[in-house]
Amino acid sequence: MEIKETCFALLQTLDAFSEEAFNTVPPCGGWTPGQVAEHLLLSAGVVEVISGRTEKATRAPDEKIAAIGAIFLDLTTKLSSPDFIIPAEDHYEKQEMMSRLKLVWTKIAEAIRLLDLTAVCLDFEFPGSGTLTRLEWINFYVFHTQRHIAQLHRIFASLRQQDASVAQ
Repeated sequence: MEIKETCFALLQTLDAFSEEAFNTVPPCGGWTPGQVAEHLLLSAGVVEVISGRTEKATRAPDEKIAAIGAIFLDLTTKLSSPDFIIPAEDHYEKQEMMSRLKLVWTKIAEAIRLLDLTAVCLDFEFPGSGTLTRLEWINFYVFHTQRHIAQLHRIFASLRQQDASVAQ
């Protein structure tokens, strides 16, 4: 259920931006909404990780979820993104990005339906936490996306405020 709700919230939030605003740097600086979408796509390597090599878990499959949630859902802290998922300063097409993100979420939902979520993924380690189960990786992507939905809401509000100031 949380997968569907997070995907819906993301797509609804992105759709609220006009094409122009989608590629506009917020007044306070930072990424454009298009860059946030690209960042989420770059971090969707989670799909390949959960589809890759695994082994049977020797611990509770949800052991690291609370710690990951504590990191990503604490909106008072600024997190640095690893270089390999930093988006380019580019022009992004909103509908294309939304379609690609919807496909990522469809693949995650399919993985939940078809794969053993208790298996430990071996192809990539989560920085500072080591290997994660498929369940933990999926929760990471949910938490990570929720964090960026909050960021998109802040960007939307700041762009709207800027537009209101310019109109006066």
